[in-house]
Amino acid sequence: MTEVSPLPPQLQEQIQRLQQLQQTLQLVVSQRQQLEIERSDIETALSELDKMTEKSTIYKSIGSLLVQSGRKKVINELKDRKDLLDTRLTVLERQQKRAEGRIKDLQQSNAGRLVR
Repeated sequence: MTEVSPLPPQLQEQIQRLQQLQQTLQLVVSQRQQLEIERSDIETALSELDKMTEKSTIYKSIGSLLVQSGRKKVINELKDRKDLLDTRLTVLERQQKRAEGRIKDLQQSNAGRLVR
């Protein structure tokens, strides 16, 4: 039988870092998916509001209540929220790319050490 030697401490630390980066990446991807769903819902709502006239009665949800609101006001609120989501999605996309790059770098550097 061959004896398996323990991994060097430095390699163990890098493996832990890799696992942390993978968890961070999963969180970022999950957040991004949630925001993309919300953005899609907003785009659908804006599309429906565009089909309505100024005189249409509009209700918006506030908690568990439906409150009558002006069409222009609702459109502006939705557009503001969409702009905020777009900004947040841009930030999350950068974080995702950065995490993926770090993971790739760590995997490549560790692969070289494990081959030796």
